[in-house]
Amino acid sequence: MTDSTDRTPEYEEGSLSLVGAIALGTGVMIGAGIFALTGQMAEMTGNLFPLAFLSAALIVSFSAYSYVKMSRAYPSAGGIGMYLQKAYGPTLPTAFHALLMYFSMVIAQSFLARTFGSYTLELFDGENRSLLVPSLGVALLISAFLINLSANKWIQGVASVLGVIKIGGIIVFGVVGVLIADSLEMEVSASSPDASLSGFLGATALGILAFKGFTTITNSGSEIKDPHRNLGRAIMISIALCVVIYALVGFAVASNLSLSEIIETKDYSLAAAARPALGEAAVWFTVILAMLATAGGIIASVFAVSRMLAMLTEMKLVPHRHFHMPGSIQKHTLVYTIVLGLLLTAFFDLSRIAALGIIFYLIMDMAIHWGVYRHLRHDVGANAAVLVVALLLDAAVLAGFVWVKATTDPLVLVVAVVGMALILLGEWLFLSSRKSPEDNGHSHSH
Repeated sequence: MTDSTDRTPEYEEGSLSLVGAIALGTGVMIGAGIFALTGQMAEMTGNLFPLAFLSAALIVSFSAYSYVKMSRAYPSAGGIGMYLQKAYGPTLPTAFHALLMYFSMVIAQSFLARTFGSYTLELFDGENRSLLVPSLGVALLISAFLINLSANKWIQGVASVLGVIKIGGIIVFGVVGVLIADSLEMEVSASSPDASLSGFLGATALGILAFKGFTTITNSGSEIKDPHRNLGRAIMISIALCVVIYALVGFAVASNLSLSEIIETKDYSLAAAARPALGEAAVWFTVILAMLATAGGIIASVFAVSRMLAMLTEMKLVPHRHFHMPGSIQKHTLVYTIVLGLLLTAFFDLSRIAALGIIFYLIMDMAIHWGVYRHLRHDVGANAAVLVVALLLDAAVLAGFVWVKATTDPLVLVVAVVGMALILLGEWLFLSSRKSPEDNGHSHSH
């Protein structure tokens, strides 16, 4: 095995259709968002949680502007890593923020895996949830790893089939849930949390986590057919689909459970909402739907994030060791991605996984907007006012989310700060050690 074999990612140009790209994006979004975030958002903002989903959709629509402009100009298998390099060059800010995105995507996989475990246990009378939930999540991640060793067309096929099933099933759940409800009003008790501005902003931040899967599409840029045209279309169609589905399901849950019940069952609120509305058969339907959705989401996410890390390695922005593993660098990054996901799934609960993911993602997202505004807006034809609004909206929801966590779970903020400090230090040491005339002249284009 030669070093050149290890370091050459294999990108299959034209191997992903527009429908396949939409399936990848919606697969990550729907799996992460609707099944586990509903209860957590209700815990933060009370009876306003359905509006928090819509608020998140508005902010993500502004955020998507930068990605659409960049994807049309620079379609790339490295996606966000390549966009950051276009804005900041092969520098520490590029490497740091690209790794924030990488880790936020790995965190999303762990979030999906534990959601899978939480819903699956609703079919059984398992008492030891603290052990069984991560165990089921670990088993799902290992299955996703095996599927991702296969060819792109199989991954696309599996994601597309699961995407169609879960989108259809969730729409059925939402429509039926709204139709059979006595009213769309949610019962609110005196002990329920009061709505506040910081709580609403915090819930909106979590809602953004439910939409951020659209960035998965950018990581498959060089593999999508006619990427200059289809990348932007895939992003906007994915977001639009999720806006409709989240709004529908949010109102269905709110009309069939009281606020206290939604919060109590926050890790599996859709299954809990199905029980009083339609009985045990509906619980089975919802749980199986959740299992398919989270499984499809993990397959799609692993597919994209391992390719992003491969591109960062090819760009010589992150260190790489193959540890005597056979195959291409994409296979190696796939292993690293799964191992990190397994560790997070085993040791972190859902709310803390979600908190880490949204902090990392929003900081990276702000770096993208600033980079486009400061360095690339003329090159990609971006409107400065839209970029500034996107930056301010991100800053507002991040501040609200951090404030809520500072008063309820400060440990997760400590973990986030320490994690970012370690990433920054590690990247500074790596980039300082590898500077040479060859590296200084290194550039990449895909």
